[in-house]
Amino acid sequence: MLRRKPTRLELKLDDIEEFESIRKDLEGRRKQREDADAAAAGEEAAVAAAAAALGTEHKSREQMINDRIGYKPQPKAGGRAAHFGTFEF
Repeated sequence: MLRRKPTRLELKLDDIEEFESIRKDLEGRRKQREDADAAAAGEEAAVAAAAAALGTEHKSREQMINDRIGYKPQPKAGGRAAHFGTFEF
C-alpha cells in the first residue's frame, strides 16, 4: 500500500466566522423551541390532569415509544414453559 503524507487543513478566519454565525442561529432556534416546549408542557399538564380525572389509563414510556414508532411486540413462541413444561409451586 502506498503511503502519502497527511493532508494539512488550515482554519481560516472566514471559516471561524461562518461557524460562529451558524452556532448562534442554532442556539436561537433551540431557545425558541424550548420556549414553545415550555408553553406546550403547561398545556399538556392540564390535559393530563383532565385525562387522569376522567380515568384514562396512563401509558408507560415504553408503550408510548412503541406506539410512536409503530412497534407492536408479540410474545415469543418458545419460552421457558415450552422447554420445561409448566411448573406451578
